[in-house]
Order: sequence, then C-alpha cells, then structure tokens
Amino acid sequence: MTTEEQISAYINSQPEAKRDDMQALHEMIQAINPESQLWFMDGKNDDGKVAYNPNIGYGHQIMKYADGKTREFYRIGMSANTTGISIYILGIEDKKYLSETYGKDIGKASVTGYCIKFKSLKNINIDVLKAAIKFGLEAYDK
Repeated sequence: MTTEEQISAYINSQPEAKRDDMQALHEMIQAINPESQLWFMDGKNDDGKVAYNPNIGYGHQIMKYADGKTREFYRIGMSANTTGISIYILGIEDKKYLSETYGKDIGKASVTGYCIKFKSLKNINIDVLKAAIKFGLEAYDK
C-alpha cells in the first residue's frame, strides 16, 4: 500500500465522528502546506508488536538526539487516541511555547510541550489549531 492508501485506511478505520474530524484535519494540514511529505507510522516496533498509536505525519525534519545521532522524521503528527485526537508539533525547543501561545484560546484541549489533545473539532477553535500547525510546519524553514 502507498502512504496515501495507508493514511486513508487508518482514517476510515475510526468511528464515524472521529473519522470525519481526522479527515477534515488531514485536508486542513495538507492545505496549509500542500508540498509536505506524508508519513504513516503503523504503531509497531521492529519486532512487529504494537508499541504506540498509529499516526500520520506531515513535513520533514532531521531530528538530532543527545548522543549526536540523527533521524529523519515528520514535523506534525496526528493520531487517534482513546478519547479523541492528538496533534503533535515536534521540534519546538521551548516546551512552554505551545501552551503559552495557543493554550488559552484553543478551547477544550490539553496542550503540552508538543501535543494538542482534544475530543472533537467542535470543542476547539479551529483557527487557533491551524495557527499552531502552521507554526510547526514553518518554524523549521526559518
């Protein structure tokens, strides 16, 4: 399966309300940066065992670890979780930036150093979420 087919199958495997929200988010993120590289992580480790929730990735970055090793990875991630949807904005050095910049205006969401977690799109301010995603995609270009 292609990455696009894997993404479509993953989104379509979700319950209807979550599926609709994830499809809308997928389209929104792609509209923000249509040239973004797409990723799909199936949630399985090297032994084929489920280790984390499957997730969709957008964009590209080279992550550098403390030991000096590097890894190609996405900038923005989206994943279904037990109570809703998580949006990951990776690579932000200031772990307070997301919560301080977007947390008070985003609505019913939990905002951590790199994750915005919410139950449904109807509970959040889409424009604020869009601004956070746009920041995450563009921050690396500066």
